[in-house]
Amino acid sequence: MIKLVSSATRRAILGSAVLAICGLAQAQQVFRVTTIPEEAATEQTRKFGPIAAYLEKKLGMKVEFTPVSDYPAAVEVMVNKKVDLVWFGGFTFVQASIRSGGKIIPLAQREEDTKFQSVFIAKTGSGIKTLADMKGKQVSFGSQSSTSGHLMPRSNLLNAGINPEKDFRRIAYSGAHDATIASVVSGKVDAAALDITVWKKFVAENKVDTKAVDVFFTTPPFFNYNWSVHADMPADLREKVKKALLDIDPATPEGKEILQLNRATRYIPTSVENYKGIEAAGRSAGLI
Repeated sequence: MIKLVSSATRRAILGSAVLAICGLAQAQQVFRVTTIPEEAATEQTRKFGPIAAYLEKKLGMKVEFTPVSDYPAAVEVMVNKKVDLVWFGGFTFVQASIRSGGKIIPLAQREEDTKFQSVFIAKTGSGIKTLADMKGKQVSFGSQSSTSGHLMPRSNLLNAGINPEKDFRRIAYSGAHDATIASVVSGKVDAAALDITVWKKFVAENKVDTKAVDVFFTTPPFFNYNWSVHADMPADLREKVKKALLDIDPATPEGKEILQLNRATRYIPTSVENYKGIEAAGRSAGLI
């Protein structure tokens, strides 16, 4: 015998089904995070895993951290909204902003990023003591899209009257700051430029012998890295992400671990205006 269901019952069942489907969709929503690959993928995962776990709790949704292959890939996945949050260098932020028609919003930067620097390193017995001493030498930068590993070092060289393409015997691009250090240590190149915080990390962890390889030039300060989102992200979610980053507390074990791994004292608000100098340097160097 077939039992007829009233229209009111059908509406109730349908309403429950819709709520269940919406609840399932919400439960399965994934917030995707990536970064420029400034170091090896294993190190990136170790470095950013804890902040992904922290954001998962703060946002109330699943958070996945996925490394990308190179710096341009980090720009493309954000511009095309394949990820929700990206740790950009100053130059990759500028590139993403230009590619998206100004639709990338920087939320937070480390306090250290307001006065960032690059260093040039060489073997201590190489005779390289100044930028001018690099002429005729083999030199490595990091990624071509790196702020601290290429753009700002190149800008300082140009300001010193040195044209890398004309004045260096060979230019190499290592792709990452740790690889840049290795290229000098191994003797593949005579000198190189990289992120000062990666250099300090290697020195502190005794991964490089400063009696054999050391800094011979440090650039003036500039604005650098930030956490950015796409302007199409809902405003309420954007504010939750920003608040979560700014609320990371070094006084808690969790916050202390996150900030130490990210080589930061704390996160502070940032804005598009802070990166105008990076854009100007990129245009002056012919990289934009």
